[in-house]
Amino acid sequence: MKLVKTFGLLVLIVSAVSAGHKHGNHGSGNTQVSSNLRPTSWLLVQELQSLPSGEDMSLQQLENMSVQEGERLIGKIYHLFKINHNMSPSYVPSASNVPVVFVRPNGQSVETNLNELVTKAKQQPNFGNEEVTIFITGLPQTSPAVAKANKKLVQAYMQRYYGQQQPVNANNQDYESNERQQATSSEEDYSESWKQQKSNRGNLVIIKLGAVLTNFKRYALLDVEQTGQMIGKTLVQLTDEADVPQEIIHLIGQGIGAQVAGAAGRQYKRWTGHQLRRITALDPAKIFASNKNVLSGLARGDADFVDAIHSSTCGMGTRQRVGDVDFYVNGPASAAPGADNVVEAAMRATRYYAESVRPGNERNFAAVPASSMQQYESNEGYGKRAYMGIAAQYDLKGDYVLNVNAKSPFGRSAPAQKQGSYHGLHQAWRSDKRNSQN
Repeated sequence: MKLVKTFGLLVLIVSAVSAGHKHGNHGSGNTQVSSNLRPTSWLLVQELQSLPSGEDMSLQQLENMSVQEGERLIGKIYHLFKINHNMSPSYVPSASNVPVVFVRPNGQSVETNLNELVTKAKQQPNFGNEEVTIFITGLPQTSPAVAKANKKLVQAYMQRYYGQQQPVNANNQDYESNERQQATSSEEDYSESWKQQKSNRGNLVIIKLGAVLTNFKRYALLDVEQTGQMIGKTLVQLTDEADVPQEIIHLIGQGIGAQVAGAAGRQYKRWTGHQLRRITALDPAKIFASNKNVLSGLARGDADFVDAIHSSTCGMGTRQRVGDVDFYVNGPASAAPGADNVVEAAMRATRYYAESVRPGNERNFAAVPASSMQQYESNEGYGKRAYMGIAAQYDLKGDYVLNVNAKSPFGRSAPAQKQGSYHGLHQAWRSDKRNSQN
């Protein structure tokens, strides 16, 4: 099907409207079901015709809308995709066009492309002797919110792996600045404890998938499975040719990159018979175009442990469970508090995770198993508390809910409130733990 204005969905609209005029609401039960699925049953024709095309729609447009406006626009387009089953995924980036960055201990970056990742990895000193964290981005860094969130994550891992509070990166201005910035929050330096803690040595690699998703058409039509298989093949080569064992690989996916990470994990298992250690999803995104005969995207079982942080379930993210454990910030139907638009809300998951990565902040985000915010606030959650972020325990299962602050530091640095239905013993928190942002 040829893509035209609004991804060709106006063809669907016209046919649906014509069918409605011809047949009305009478006839068999199947006709009634079909009528209920018409776009005009829940959206005005004028609204449908005013939707932007994939090429015209940009991150800046979404950032200029309120959260509610952005959620409504994305919701319209998403549901139209679900109704039009002919909208199959059709965009797969070339491996030679997907940028990759190796972040070195001195803060300098080594840049290459996905098809050269393994070759470049073998050239890095001691690569694979410690933990390997691979971060798959989900949006281009033309957005200030995306650029800031990604920079925070890189800075956090630099501090965790190399004891550097503010790494300098002269070659990659997308992630760092030559000017050292004063620490202002837990994202930079929540406490002085990190200076006394031993660094967990490791390697950080960024697969900048978001860099090739330059418009909404590419984003919505991304073939998650094919793209994931391409990355999965690279991970297999990393194991076979660079001697990197799967036990030390932690794959982190952002937005649509989280869904791609799931496909990569499955492909890795198909080819090796082994699973990656962990996949972390940072606000896993809605999948717009999908093959109806294939289960696509991230799911539990794609790694030994799959954890997800949901921060914009009604916007760019999904409320669908994708992991062994899913953390819903402020509940399953809420946008991240303090976010001004859907892009910023989606990026909050990355910033929450980055805050937890910094030594001393691992337990900033205490959560409780619950199915809704109401259940959580009524102290009717079930089970013991857990910690969202880097310190999530591998035996966690189910849905967890927690509150966060609207501004950094986002973690409340205090226990989740005690749930009436659970009487297990909890270790008391240190009385000197700061909770001024509660």
